[in-house]
Amino acid sequence: MLDRAPVTETSEKAEAIRRVRFRGAGFVPASSRFGGWIALALVIAVWQAAGSTGLVNPLFLPAPSAIARAIYQLAISGALWEHLSASLLRIGVGWVLGTAAGVAVGFAIGLSRLARSVGITFISALFPIPKIALLPLLILWLGIGEEPKIATIALGVFFSTAISVYSGVDAVPRNLIRMAQSFNVPFATIVRKVIWPGALPAILAGFRITASVALLLVVSAEMIGAQYGIGAFVLQAGNLMQTDQLLAGVVILSVFGLAVGKVIGWLETRLLHWR
Repeated sequence: MLDRAPVTETSEKAEAIRRVRFRGAGFVPASSRFGGWIALALVIAVWQAAGSTGLVNPLFLPAPSAIARAIYQLAISGALWEHLSASLLRIGVGWVLGTAAGVAVGFAIGLSRLARSVGITFISALFPIPKIALLPLLILWLGIGEEPKIATIALGVFFSTAISVYSGVDAVPRNLIRMAQSFNVPFATIVRKVIWPGALPAILAGFRITASVALLLVVSAEMIGAQYGIGAFVLQAGNLMQTDQLLAGVVILSVFGLAVGKVIGWLETRLLHWR
């Protein structure tokens, strides 16, 4: 009886401290490696089967094989690279300009009381305006060329970036900042070592949004006033009822969005390894 008492007590302690299996899979920053690709392959297979058997009119929804053939013909003719390079140049320049300005203004709003009182008012007033509606005015100001399209993209990216940055700065725990101040840490060091890492998840999440915003705006701007670009190509194919080429342009845009998502995911893995 005396020997069994310690064993029972030890087993009860082990039962009390046993680890509980985590069942909140949505909170884990990981996903199935091949689940998404398998689901995409199944959708494409069903789509192809419906088109091959004649269940779907190819004029309304071409089969994936027809879309792939249209992309191949665009590639070998050189038109794909001409349109794609024009769109990528506009997106790249506009996104960089808008992001740089948005990060600067967002940090100013998050760190300065004066900048917050002025900046939030202007952002709240101007952010809801559809940026594509400003394109005719930008053409009047900047002339017909690349500048109005790049400015439209930069404006759309700027507001979303500024909002995500100052929201990220506001989300940094204030007790960490006060702790650093209590040790007389310089302001620049607090920004670099405390506020920047704490706001970085929100900033990278904002980059995902602004990449999509830039893609939407470049397509809209190219549909309104451009000779080359994916948006201009999609508009021309739609006017001619060439639905295979139209969907080829849509697939190219989707691949571009997927590539941007992968790049930002890689940045999150490298920069947010501490999470």
